[in-house]
Amino acid sequence: MAYTSFIMTYTPSKEILQKYANVLVNFALESGTGVKPKQTVFINAPEVAKPLLIELRNAVLRAGAYPIINFQPDLIAKEHFELASDDQLAFYAKSYYQGIVDQTDCMIFILGDVDPHELESITPEKLMLRRKAMLPYFEARKEKEVQGKYTWTLAIYGTQGLADEAKLSLEDYWNQIISACYLNTPDPVARWKEAYKEVDRLKDKLTSMRIKTLHVQAPETDLTVGIGYDRKWLGGSGRNVPSFEVFISPDWRVTNGTVYFSEPLYYMGTMIKDIRLEFKNGEVISSSASVGENYLKEMLELENSKRLGEFSLTDSRLSNITKFMAHTLFDENIGGENGNMHLALGSCFKESYPGNAANVSEDVWAEHGYNIKAGTHTDIITTTNRTVTATLEDGSDVVIYKDGQFTV
Repeated sequence: MAYTSFIMTYTPSKEILQKYANVLVNFALESGTGVKPKQTVFINAPEVAKPLLIELRNAVLRAGAYPIINFQPDLIAKEHFELASDDQLAFYAKSYYQGIVDQTDCMIFILGDVDPHELESITPEKLMLRRKAMLPYFEARKEKEVQGKYTWTLAIYGTQGLADEAKLSLEDYWNQIISACYLNTPDPVARWKEAYKEVDRLKDKLTSMRIKTLHVQAPETDLTVGIGYDRKWLGGSGRNVPSFEVFISPDWRVTNGTVYFSEPLYYMGTMIKDIRLEFKNGEVISSSASVGENYLKEMLELENSKRLGEFSLTDSRLSNITKFMAHTLFDENIGGENGNMHLALGSCFKESYPGNAANVSEDVWAEHGYNIKAGTHTDIITTTNRTVTATLEDGSDVVIYKDGQFTV
């Protein structure tokens, strides 16, 4: 599709962009407390998001920290994959990427696909080859995060391509971003802190219940997910903006049954639709999709990607997101009538461990059913109405979620 199809027809005001940058720099980083003076902040932003990038840089400078900018041109990825040999796709610039990890205290990732379908003509084998090559970079960041020396946050810059995909005008698309991130309030940071009080209450309550398993019942879904005693629920960390979800790293070994995902997955520049998975003894044994099934199956072949790394629920009362946004970051936090559930295939969050995760050996992670080593962490979303029943360690059953809302 030609670049001219994605000319921007709307740009939010400078005041909105300044508020957005303030939320990301002075709230989302450092787990809701904001960046500190003399920290190094690595800002990743696409070309289309230059207006927000400038405000992010300015906010970092005002905070007394050091900005480093990675400015990414739009619409060059497809040609790269077309020209690159397998050897070039498998190349990993170890010193460069390790240097970024060593130098960086915080990272901001701005996501803004100009063309959400840019890579659909690229074979899944090529996409996964590049994904595998970059795993050491992802793992190095994750390890530094577990040590408490690194934080990050993700946010979206609305583009015409995303708005077209969501069947919204660009202004309406941005209005969803503005509302979801409280950018239409006098003090968005204060509003975020207020919202996270309820998220904190929910995650503490769920952790205290000592849940053994969860049973999810919904259209085309009858799924049991293991939780286990050595875990805590997570949420409200500032890692994603917006984020209203309450989630946990499950015991991947205790996953059985079927699940249907009503929302499309946008994965590495491709769309996968109507995903259905069947689990047995912790691993996917059957998978299908009405669109992009070959990409789904290729993704499942990545290391340990047939196993669960995350189970998540969003209460419809917390989220202002009411429309499909054609991007996982927003769609995994959608409120609407039924809230949402999403599962992540692949790597878990070590932060779900209730002790010091930095001191846990690989043998212990494996013993407790944490899926710590995987080739992906891919969130897949459903907004169908569901009932989630917890079986507690004492054998009793408690409904914790129904009709889009937590009941605890």
